[in-house]
Amino acid sequence: MEIEAEAEAERIRRQAKGEADAILYKMQAQADGIYAILTKQAQGFAELVQAAGGDPQSAITMMITDKLPELVKAQVEAIKGIKIDKVTVWDSLGKEGDGVPSTAKFISGMLKSLPPFEDIFKMAGMDLPGFFKSKAEKTETEQTHE
Repeated sequence: MEIEAEAEAERIRRQAKGEADAILYKMQAQADGIYAILTKQAQGFAELVQAAGGDPQSAITMMITDKLPELVKAQVEAIKGIKIDKVTVWDSLGKEGDGVPSTAKFISGMLKSLPPFEDIFKMAGMDLPGFFKSKAEKTETEQTHE
């Protein structure tokens, strides 16, 4: 009986060791895969920096420019799900004295409710590249940095 108990205990230990080895092997394979991906990304970014004349900020700007359609799509998705069953428009031109129809103001207001690119960049801990900013924003930024 004692020999059977020791044999059973040894069988359980070996099975547990086999399971632990399998988990370790799987985790090592995942780590190797992640390392390979990150290495390739770093090499790609190094090549992008080189293509941008050695300026990392220009390389980042190129990457952001490449992702602009996705950013715009995400902004559109934010308001796409708003259900408006019925819209009745009673509009008159310039009753408020500015000549802009109230429908145009409504649509403009809806678009202004989307987060501006600059806010999206700030949330990501980045600064919006200068060529995306309006002249007024560029001037304001330059004055704050002086």
